[in-house]
Formats: sequence, structure tokens, C-alpha cells
Amino acid sequence: MFSREDVCRYLPWAPMDLDQARAKLEGRVHQTRIASDGDPLVVVAEESDTGRAIGEFMLRLKSLENRQGEIGWSLHADAQGRGFATEAAREMLRIGFDELGLHRIVAGCDSRNAASLRVMERLGMRREAEFVDYEYFKAEWASEIVCAMLESEWRAQS
Repeated sequence: MFSREDVCRYLPWAPMDLDQARAKLEGRVHQTRIASDGDPLVVVAEESDTGRAIGEFMLRLKSLENRQGEIGWSLHADAQGRGFATEAAREMLRIGFDELGLHRIVAGCDSRNAASLRVMERLGMRREAEFVDYEYFKAEWASEIVCAMLESEWRAQS
């Protein structure tokens, strides 16, 4: 998945070869619990009939004191458009709000990443900001859209 240019377009790394992807995976397999600020929980989504990895989803604790979290995702291009990202991101929200007791969870994406923005909208996340020319990213200026959800908004839709 991470060898593909179309998957890595909006990610903070270039397409990887097999050894680079293996090294990234080895680092992530130990990210299985959230205990302190900055800790991520990363899970892999698989197709149920083939067992093929089709995406990864992350919930990061931004601030324990302020009960703030962040979610993010990457999905193989062949698996896009079938609801997998929305389903898995919704589960990350559930873990954050129902199991970790977070108050607020954010998600951000490059303003050109229409697919990720649609996922945030389907989740019921509120658009909070657009940072224009926020960073020089992969040899061009990129803008970022940030959406968020409060625990009370999660409860109201559940």
C-alpha cells in the first residue's frame, strides 16, 4: 500500500520499497496502547475474505490533561469508495470517546484530499479551520483543513 504514489500523495513520506514498509510496520506493531501524550494506537484494516491489508487507522492522544485526541487514516486505492475508511474511523472515534473518555477529537487533511474530507463529513465532524499555505509539502505549498468532534456531539449521534 505504501509503495503507491496515489496512497502516499497526502502522507508525510514518499512511496516506500518493501524494506522501508517492513521497517515502518515493525515500528507500528508495538503501538497498541495509549498511556501518555503523543501515544498512538494504530490498527490495520483487512479485507475479511482475503486477509489483505487495505488500510491503517490511528488514534493519538494529544493531551491527557485536556482529554484531546486525533484520528487519521490511510487506505489502499483499490479499497477506496466502499465505506471502509468511514467504518474504521468511526471505530477510532468510539474508542476515543467511549473507552478513553476523550472530550474532543480532531482530524486534518490536505485541502485537496476530497476523499478524506468526505470521510470527516460522513462521521459528523465539524469543520473548524482551514490553514491556507500551512506548510511547504512535497515541493509545493499545501493548505490543511481541520475538523473536530466533541464527546457531546458523539453522544448525540450515537
